Amino acid sequence: MSTSEKLAIATPLAAVIVVALALFMRARPRAFPLLAIAALPFRLPISADGRTVNLLIPLYLVVGAGVLAYLLGLFARGGAEGEESPGLPGPREWAGKLILLDWLLLATVVLYALQAAYSGDVTKALENLAFFYIPFGLLYVLLRQTRWTRELLLQCLAVAVAEAVVFAGIGFVEYARKDLLLNPKVVAANEYDNYFRVNSLFFDPSVYGRFLALVMLAVTTVVLWAKTRREVWAGAAVLAWLLAGLVTSFSQSSIAALLLGLAVLAAWRWDVRSTIYVALAALALAAVVAVAAPPSLHIGLRGAGSSANNATSGRAKLVSGGLSLFAERPLEGYGSGSFAHEYELHKKATALNATSASHTIPITVAAEQGIVGLALYMALLVVAFMVLFSGAGRSPPRIALAACFAALVLHTWTYADFLEDPMTWTLLGIGVALALAASGEQPAPTG
Repeated sequence: MSTSEKLAIATPLAAVIVVALALFMRARPRAFPLLAIAALPFRLPISADGRTVNLLIPLYLVVGAGVLAYLLGLFARGGAEGEESPGLPGPREWAGKLILLDWLLLATVVLYALQAAYSGDVTKALENLAFFYIPFGLLYVLLRQTRWTRELLLQCLAVAVAEAVVFAGIGFVEYARKDLLLNPKVVAANEYDNYFRVNSLFFDPSVYGRFLALVMLAVTTVVLWAKTRREVWAGAAVLAWLLAGLVTSFSQSSIAALLLGLAVLAAWRWDVRSTIYVALAALALAAVVAVAAPPSLHIGLRGAGSSANNATSGRAKLVSGGLSLFAERPLEGYGSGSFAHEYELHKKATALNATSASHTIPITVAAEQGIVGLALYMALLVVAFMVLFSGAGRSPPRIALAACFAALVLHTWTYADFLEDPMTWTLLGIGVALALAASGEQPAPTG
């Protein structure tokens, strides 16, 4: 079946699903955030013109339905200001106060679109805009304007935990059978390693590990601020299960992200100074292990064939190559989405080795978007941390979001995908909504 024939079948089917979901959301306004959280992990492989792209089709349908539900609400009210149901934005909220983070996110998307004009890989840039930046921006707006209650937050967490538990279970089956359900590239890589990495229903073990780590941080927050032993024991059981799942992914970046998030939670729950001392001691111990470990552990920096590049699974070479690209075009970069193309062109490497990024997001941004894009990226991070961390000390949900965002940022510095990951926009959308509620800009969570 040709691509056009597939589109002819899929388009009306998608339209029917979006309309049905929109009507459901109008009847049950809290359905949108719950469905959005449920759809976050699921990517489907779409092949066209010899290329395969893993797209979050379920999430696109939910976001499209959310936008349509809002528009239907406006039409039903004739644009008048009326009482809104919890969980959906009202007309006044959409025209409410925009904060600096909103403008920075908008500027980031606009700059990315402008720099696609001179990109060496325009197709990749347009794919990122159409499939990631724009739909995730809509997701951010919808979540930002949602009227979050304690009950709704706990329901969303329950959805994420249930999915994570199932994903970990599938990962255990893969590990026991030494057979993966998805992504032949990972299967091929496992054949050359003396350890077996699972990816569950994800297309990458590191993305799988990132999801588990973020869910674990949210569950840990519930445990740390639990009021009953039952909550503590239930949370501990979930954490033990998910930790075992994370270990089978062999994702070092995900484990590092989890540790950083736990440090953030510990600093809030107990004492900042003590947390810093313990973290420094842990880093020193990790450094000793990395130097002393045998090459068979894949973290050693000594022995035959060892090097910084081997110890980091080739990422050190990608980082140095990205820095070289940045040095050649420091002002404007090589254009949005062009890293893999330019790395292959300048370093005479294969696209497989270059992957789609430098595995260090600041390096990718610098190489593709130059000083202008890098400055905007840094400003976005600073403002995002200010919004999420400021005044969050008495709100466990806000503390959890701040810890998750810190962990996610670290993961992007050792792997990839920042604004290309819907988790980033989700954490920011919910975090901004709760921050505005705390400042009186929006109704505060109840319950």
